[in-house]
Amino acid sequence: MPADMKIAVDTVWTLFTAFLVFFMNAGFACVESGFCRSKNTVNILSKNFIVFAISTIAFWAIGWGLMFGNGTPYFGLEGLFGISGADNSPMVDGYVGAYSSIAWTGIPLFAKFFFQLVFAGTAATIVSGAVAERIKYISFILFSFLLVGLIYPVVGHWLWGGGFLAQLGAWDFAGSTVVHSVGGWAALAGVLMLGPRFGKYRADGSANVIPGHSLPIATIGTFILWLGWFGFNPGSTMAADPGAIALIAVNTNFAAAAAILSATLTSWLLMKKPDLGMTLNGCLAGLVAITAPCAWVTPASSMIIGLIAGVLVVIAVVSFDRVHVDDPVGATSVHLVNGIWGTLSIGLFAVGGGAAPAAGLFNGGGMGQLGAQAIAVAAAGAFTFIASIIAWSIVKVIVGLRVDPEEEIRGLDIGEHGNSAYPEFVTRKFALAGSTVTTGGNGSGAESKAYAASAR
Repeated sequence: MPADMKIAVDTVWTLFTAFLVFFMNAGFACVESGFCRSKNTVNILSKNFIVFAISTIAFWAIGWGLMFGNGTPYFGLEGLFGISGADNSPMVDGYVGAYSSIAWTGIPLFAKFFFQLVFAGTAATIVSGAVAERIKYISFILFSFLLVGLIYPVVGHWLWGGGFLAQLGAWDFAGSTVVHSVGGWAALAGVLMLGPRFGKYRADGSANVIPGHSLPIATIGTFILWLGWFGFNPGSTMAADPGAIALIAVNTNFAAAAAILSATLTSWLLMKKPDLGMTLNGCLAGLVAITAPCAWVTPASSMIIGLIAGVLVVIAVVSFDRVHVDDPVGATSVHLVNGIWGTLSIGLFAVGGGAAPAAGLFNGGGMGQLGAQAIAVAAAGAFTFIASIIAWSIVKVIVGLRVDPEEEIRGLDIGEHGNSAYPEFVTRKFALAGSTVTTGGNGSGAESKAYAASAR
């Protein structure tokens, strides 16, 4: 194929898969709103909509250069504050410029930027669900800018920008660590700083089940995300390589399917019923886990990775609840726990050979690759969690983090946005701290009076 034709085909493929990843925003919006209560639907949809706008500006202004710019083993120093049209020519004869770490594919730089942008937006979206139903809208916006502009690109530079983890031999094909674990660690930091939702835990410490308002919407959202992952993983080739993208698509699907089955079975055994929410999160857990190794393992290994992911996500959801980490949608269990598992699985199942990780432990490669993956997990986790705690603390000082007790009881739709996703619902009036307020959906007078009495 002539060089110009190959660049054209590779560019179209990369942009098409980037569009699929962008559409995952709709999937996240559906999953998160479906798993939460009706009185917070507008707020969750608003967060999922605005986060990509915030991510676009933050990644263009700062994040792209920090992540892919030439510089130190720890962050980029060149190419900050956006890319210009002069940088956008296809790289037929090699590339000399500020972003040499991403010169391995010859497509125009704007195509590379857009593909990486949709990944950055995904990391920020992960946070939204974990901190749902009690965070201030402005606080989420400010933290998202800090995450995408400063925290996410540093870890990305370590693994994808030629940084020190890449130099140590750690690999992450499509982002189990760079995207999902980073989003998961940032979410965990936010959850710990916010504390649980009112009414989530009883006086004896046991957890109350707070069901989401629409499992049909959550199910549709999971289907959208499953579809989007066929852009997320195969698109990370950034080239229309038939053999590679076919293998990656099959591995991606096998891991999701296996995780669905194992999560369903695990929840059936633990809870005596096959819980649909666990089944949906099982699918996402398998997709997260296969994201790092998808290009370097066999289909049989991808099914094993998925089977383990499905068990892990159920155990993680139950375990987080027991230690009072209140994550309404299970984002930390899906993205953090299985982002770690997927990254480590390279060191176990990689087949080795060529421009790829060394063979994994189960393929005769010994502990070397597994050790490099473990270092990547630890370094990315420590940095992201500490940096996120600092970022959340800065936001807390500036604007605060949590909405007022009355607002949380009424729902963030009314308090933060002044409207409702379901205005036709019959509203109820109840007394709260001597005043009369109106609520819809899940609020109750008893709940509100209890909250008023307990609010600090």
